[in-house]
Amino acid sequence: MAWRGKISKSLKELRILLCQSSPASASTRTFVEKNYKELKSLNPKFPLMIRECSGIQPQMWARYDMGVERCVNLDGMSDTQILKSLDIDI
Repeated sequence: MAWRGKISKSLKELRILLCQSSPASASTRTFVEKNYKELKSLNPKFPLMIRECSGIQPQMWARYDMGVERCVNLDGMSDTQILKSLDIDI
């Protein structure tokens, strides 16, 4: 998908927080498993951080230009909804 190559142009940093075992983080784990390898290969210097913590609600923190940060709660979101929350032209 073309959006994977554009991520480093739109964002300055992306942090995904999730629980390794909770059902609330299941779709977030699937999103990471499906997209992480290609994201890193297309954007090798882009800071893409995956943080696992037991019992945490799945969240995504995106840092844009000028230090603007947005947090999105990913609980129950599908892959498509997670992509839309990145604000990248898909």
